Amino acid sequence: MASTLHWQAAIKTQKRALRKNVGAILNQLSSTSIEDQSRAIAERVLSLPSFQRSQSVSCYLSMPSGEARTTVLVDAILRSGKILYVPKIQSSDGTMDFLRVYSFDDLSSLPSGTWGINEPGESWEGGMRSRVLGSASDSLDLILLPGVAFDRGLSRLGHGKGYYDQFISACVTSARPKPLLVGLSLREQLLNDGQVPMTEHDWKLDVLVTPDETLDMETLKDAPSRLET
Repeated sequence: MASTLHWQAAIKTQKRALRKNVGAILNQLSSTSIEDQSRAIAERVLSLPSFQRSQSVSCYLSMPSGEARTTVLVDAILRSGKILYVPKIQSSDGTMDFLRVYSFDDLSSLPSGTWGINEPGESWEGGMRSRVLGSASDSLDLILLPGVAFDRGLSRLGHGKGYYDQFISACVTSARPKPLLVGLSLREQLLNDGQVPMTEHDWKLDVLVTPDETLDMETLKDAPSRLET
């Protein structure tokens, strides 16, 4: 028991240090660099067969700095007729659900919420919004995830609140299909395999998209092992 607690504390310390180190690098990025990288990432996401097949997609509404911007992706999702969900932090219990955004008018009217990011209210045009966990029928095919750092082993480091990991676990325990998890990484956020510490509560990505490449389990199988490099 003591060794487990010590290991958990060590992982927590490693994550905190990594957030600080990567965050300092991201703070130095120009808006132009983030915008250019984000457009390249969006092009790769839009070409993914899994994205093209998907009918319902969750996409985070990005902060102005420190992560890949999603304006192009959100626009494409709405224009394509796919069902768009965006994250919503529940003030009552601090958990996250995904609420539907119905149109460009709806999107443009969203108020600022947690972290200064726009979030949907509970209702739209007189009715309750569709939501994923709060509905017996709504489900997600694919989630586009932000992060502070990612590695080539498809590990993801978030901001430390565990919102996405808890949501994915809730989906699985409620017998819903697990959505495909697609991380969006700027170049400065991508680390070598094994550099993002993980615990048993952290979910690995299925796909990681950067401005330069798309990583998934198949690419990992084809990559040379550490013994071969």
